[in-house]
Amino acid sequence: MDATLQLPTTSGAPTAFHAMSCSPVAVLFGRADSIYKTIEGCDVWDMERDATKYTGSDPVVAHPPCRSWSQLRHFAKPRPGEKDLAPWAVEQVRRCGGVLEHPAKSALWPALGLPEPGRRDEWGGWTFTAPQMWWGHWCNKATRLYIVGCEPSQLPPVPLVLGEASHVQTYSHKCRNRPQLPPSMREKTPPAFATWLISVARICGGNVE
Repeated sequence: MDATLQLPTTSGAPTAFHAMSCSPVAVLFGRADSIYKTIEGCDVWDMERDATKYTGSDPVVAHPPCRSWSQLRHFAKPRPGEKDLAPWAVEQVRRCGGVLEHPAKSALWPALGLPEPGRRDEWGGWTFTAPQMWWGHWCNKATRLYIVGCEPSQLPPVPLVLGEASHVQTYSHKCRNRPQLPPSMREKTPPAFATWLISVARICGGNVE
């Protein structure tokens, strides 16, 4: 899920990526303070609006809750029905075109048979993996994106940031020299990543009939 994240610029990290157009995009499972609410053309479905009521045809950017699917899912305490939101979001990406964001080691992929990187499914969907650090996140935050409607060659420019992130998400003896990311910031989406995802969705929407 997403929220506004005001980040200091790290070496090589972009401060913004301008969306290609202002065509509408539905953002599913945004937060009340979502960064997407500041981006023109975004129709944000937060908890109050209930994303599962979305029946439109605009391309989507989906940030379904991930704690039921993450590496630490055995310790999670999701709300009733929360685990079903991610498979529903996959259906919307396939129906409308767009992109779904989840952790790199999300169990959603094997559970639904989503394509591993380098493969395709019957909807033409494919998986792109990248660290959100490339778009300015304080942590590496390895991420998987399930994309339908946009060819790899059509992706907006992908930044490449070398080196280590300034923070770590979980402390270990291997990274004692870096501070741990505050829990309040773990769900927050870098503005540059949000605008990049919107651009991907708009490309998808132009290709999906």
